[in-house]
Formats: sequence, C-alpha cells, structure tokens
Amino acid sequence: QVQLFESGGGLVQTGGSLRLSCAASRSIVSIPTMAWYRQAPGKQREFVAVITSGGSVNYADSVKGRFTISRDNGKNSVYLQMDSLKPEDTGVYYCKATIHSMYWGQGTQVTVSS
Repeated sequence: QVQLFESGGGLVQTGGSLRLSCAASRSIVSIPTMAWYRQAPGKQREFVAVITSGGSVNYADSVKGRFTISRDNGKNSVYLQMDSLKPEDTGVYYCKATIHSMYWGQGTQVTVSS
C-alpha cells in the first residue's frame, strides 16, 4: 500500500513550464510503474506518462517532446516536467502507482491560459 501526494500545479501562460511532483509515503524502489494521468473538465481521465522501476518511459502522443517524467528513488518521488504548455494541457493531474493494485493521489490543478 502507498499514499501519493501531488504538488506543483498552478496557472501558467501558453508556452510556459511547470514541474509537478508526486511524493510517496514509502519507498518507490520496488514499485513497478508510476505514472501521470490528467482529467480535463467534462472529459475522461487520460494517460500522460509512465516510468518503470528500471527507468523505461513512455508518453502519450499529445505530450511527446514537451513533457519529461523522472523518478528519484532516494526522495520517494516522481516528477513531471512540462514545457511548451498549451491550453489543452489544462486539467487535474494525478499520480498513480501500480503495485498489486492501483493507487492514486488527490490531484493537482494545472491551468494554461491562452
């Protein structure tokens, strides 16, 4: 079991950057995958990026080349560096850990103004 706490969201203009953090309540060394999802108003939650315990990464096509996921096992944290932000990136961003079950954080709001 693990608890996740996201932070770093906010309001930013188009073209700006934000760095989201996801802090876990326990060591993440043995957690197979940790991921970021987002949910825009009136839309379903969608996949953004994932990182495995071995460091392999994958991204949604809509964020490739703009977002970077990383993990710091020493700080029990996962990060999402978001650059060249667009209004369509607006939404609540959630961190997810997959062990035997899925665990979600409470989310952090990202708003990109045009």
